[in-house]
Amino acid sequence: MSASDPRPNLAQGTPFSADSPSKPLNIHVVGVCGTGMGSLAGLLRELGHQVSGSDTAFDPPMGPALASWGVRCLEGFDPKHLEPTPDLVVIGNVCRANNPEARAAIDGGLPYTHIAGALARFALSDASPLVVTGTHGKTTTTALCAHLLDRAGLQPGFLIGGLPKNFPKSFRAAGPRRLGSVGASRRRTPFALEGDEYDTAFFEKTAKFLNYPVEVVVITSIEHDHIDIYPTLEGYLEAFRKLVERVPEDGLIVANAADAHVRDVVRTARADVAYFALQAEDTGPVAPHWLAAPAQTGPEGSSFDLFAGGVFVGRLATALPGRHNLKNALSAIAACAQGFGMPLSSVGPALASFEGVRRRQELLGTPDGVRVYDDFAHHPTAVRETLLALRSKHPDGKLIAVFEPRSATACRSLHQADYAEAFGAADVVLLAPLGRSNVDRAEALDLQLLAHELTSRGKQAECLADLAAVEQRAVALAAPGDSLALLSNGAFGGLTRRVVERLALRQAT
Repeated sequence: MSASDPRPNLAQGTPFSADSPSKPLNIHVVGVCGTGMGSLAGLLRELGHQVSGSDTAFDPPMGPALASWGVRCLEGFDPKHLEPTPDLVVIGNVCRANNPEARAAIDGGLPYTHIAGALARFALSDASPLVVTGTHGKTTTTALCAHLLDRAGLQPGFLIGGLPKNFPKSFRAAGPRRLGSVGASRRRTPFALEGDEYDTAFFEKTAKFLNYPVEVVVITSIEHDHIDIYPTLEGYLEAFRKLVERVPEDGLIVANAADAHVRDVVRTARADVAYFALQAEDTGPVAPHWLAAPAQTGPEGSSFDLFAGGVFVGRLATALPGRHNLKNALSAIAACAQGFGMPLSSVGPALASFEGVRRRQELLGTPDGVRVYDDFAHHPTAVRETLLALRSKHPDGKLIAVFEPRSATACRSLHQADYAEAFGAADVVLLAPLGRSNVDRAEALDLQLLAHELTSRGKQAECLADLAAVEQRAVALAAPGDSLALLSNGAFGGLTRRVVERLALRQAT
């Protein structure tokens, strides 16, 4: 945009000055088929705007979903998609600086922004944002917060980076504005969303969560991740420190007391800090206000005793397995109860009815007696906790982990030693090739070395040449009574669906 152009540029923080924020706008989304961008397009339609979107392809499930939401889908990236001229262009993180549509919008002086800017303006301006951040657990915790608040009758809005099983869509506009009189009830209608620390767009290289008018923030955990954006741990921590600085004095930060990095970044917070932890965790110098004492674990999930401020609240249950999901539940309870006044008496039934999120320990079926799970885990901590949860849920039979290192961090040797520890609960580990081809060999994760280390620890570990070989080996090794965990933060090249189909075919024959 030229310096003389009077039209605002949202990416630079200029308020969008359309006639009225409630007036329907014509909005075009570049790179609309991603999970977040597609959900944003649907949310904008729900808010009453006319929305078009472009991408290279409109494959299921997002392509048909966009069409059903009333989004006009335009294949490919072409400046002609900006005709007639939209009121606003939202440019996805997937777009690079040479994207022809993004380039035409910017160089042509059109108002433009990114997903975080659009959410801040259209979804959060008249709501109280509940922003769930951290290296792990954001999607599940955000979905659980939305579910708890919904069951409490608070009519929350939400945007979730996955499909929550308790809602028909991954997004919803916030209900009518509400104002109470005391404490947390003074907040407006809540809007729950994931606070991603990944950079916002090619034209604004800052963490997405720094664009939100935060009121209640959850910090689940902090471990060095997104090495392509944050080469050093200190840089990664600094993004969270800036977020903490943005939380106002009357806000709330729900912080993992057992995470030293989390304790460090919240030290200088202006807002109240509500610490949470599991019983017997090392919480350093702080005493958690919200405490969960694990009670029982089994195939149907977990139960725990909940304490708030040292007072026993009751025994609660969740269908989600694993200690990490107990912590997700605890942080969500703290955010909803302390942050928005949800009665603790209503937490138990709401938590028990939460079904989780697709691709998070999602049981796809039991073809030929094999339990096939699909999971997004890719960081070594997430891999470890996912496998431990599945092992506790299914102590019998082999646990076969099939892992595709795909993220920028997973493809690098940063966590080489950690991955050897992460697969401790598995009996068999099948390693797919790196999901990125642009990683320098000198800094890439050494899969052969990882397989050797796992073998020395008594595991059956194999590196496979391609996804076809991975698929064949997984089907060959899985026997009735086994659990097969397919771990990738991508689509795994369609392998997940094909494994289920081949096991079902084996059963039929």
